[in-house]
Amino acid sequence: MNHTSTDDTTAAARLRDELADSLREQGTVATDSVDAAVRAVPRDVFVRQFKPSASLEEAYADTPVHTKFDDTGASISAVSQPSVNGLMLELTQAQPGMRIEESGAGSGLFASYLAHLVGDEGHVTTLDVDQDLVDGARAAIEKAGVHNVTVVLGDGAAGHVGGAPYDRIVATVGAHGIPQAWLDQLAPDGRLVVPLRLRGSVSRAVAFERDGDGHWRSVRSEMCTFMPLRAGIADDPRRIVSLTSDDAVRLQFNQEQEADEESLRGVLDQPGSEVWSEVTFRGPESPEFMWLWLACAMENALSRMEVNRAAAGAALLREGFRPMAVAEQGSLAYLTLRKADLAEDGGQLYEAGAIGHGPGGKKLAEQVAEEMRIWDKDFRGREVTFEIHSLDAPPLPPKPGRFAFDNPINRIVITWA
Repeated sequence: MNHTSTDDTTAAARLRDELADSLREQGTVATDSVDAAVRAVPRDVFVRQFKPSASLEEAYADTPVHTKFDDTGASISAVSQPSVNGLMLELTQAQPGMRIEESGAGSGLFASYLAHLVGDEGHVTTLDVDQDLVDGARAAIEKAGVHNVTVVLGDGAAGHVGGAPYDRIVATVGAHGIPQAWLDQLAPDGRLVVPLRLRGSVSRAVAFERDGDGHWRSVRSEMCTFMPLRAGIADDPRRIVSLTSDDAVRLQFNQEQEADEESLRGVLDQPGSEVWSEVTFRGPESPEFMWLWLACAMENALSRMEVNRAAAGAALLREGFRPMAVAEQGSLAYLTLRKADLAEDGGQLYEAGAIGHGPGGKKLAEQVAEEMRIWDKDFRGREVTFEIHSLDAPPLPPKPGRFAFDNPINRIVITWA
């Protein structure tokens, strides 16, 4: 080994330890076994297999590294952000000796973390739909010295029956609906971990297990978004609508959402109406469950707003805007925050609101603010659970705080307990 590669190896080990320390300190990684996997598996090998020009600092930064793009320039594969890997590993709870299937091999890094967790007595099968990704993942896994991973070319949504039953099935691609193959290929006491797009742009990584009645019910969930499945059973196409002429502000729509592209283009040029909810958050507090409530309660769900702050059109948004919006026909209401009073302990509070544009913008913003108040008064702080039901299951009776949405594969029930 030459002097440069020795220096690289030493530097990579140092950066890997620093990354693991950071993930532990922020609470993303909580268990010793996951911490050990992050310290043991050389992330830089997987990053550089697909992006040879990447520096070690880039490889170990807590950001995704995009490695493949479609004809439009949109990213379709990446080495996931380390904090997302840590979160998914904690949700999986892989144990020595387990058999695990991963849908979405990508670079092969996550499968290698799993392989470290299951040890020599366990095995990981990982699938990807693209031959070049399969070939690259195999090469990186070999370079990293990992021996208990099999990389298979195939649609991750179909699983790999040859290795079933699995103790864990983990999707490292986003899904809208749960393929039956995943449920069929799990052992009776198995766990499914999937980044599930619930409605609109709101997704959560959900760990499902069978309850005492044999129904699939969440045991934990965390806010998390992955690139969607791209082929086959559970693919989830998106549409992007530009709101400004320079593409500075764009809105993401999914298959169950209505999008009037022509009337939404230029909507931010119309006068805006501010509506405030009196619902407050502390500075570092996440509004993720309020976003989930809005996605469920609003007729056209909630859409992610992509903003290029360097472009002129971004100036049409008010200071304090949040990257989420509701769009109905030719009207828009985007979420925002403003400083409110201090809390009793002196902490800064921020009030949530919406700013409406278009002919029905004010009314739409008022509806958003009212749903914020309903969530805050009756459901804030309650546990939220997710269940998988078949499409032919009897409809559930109406109940406050419970929503049921059909996707092409099954019905997802979301309940504020």
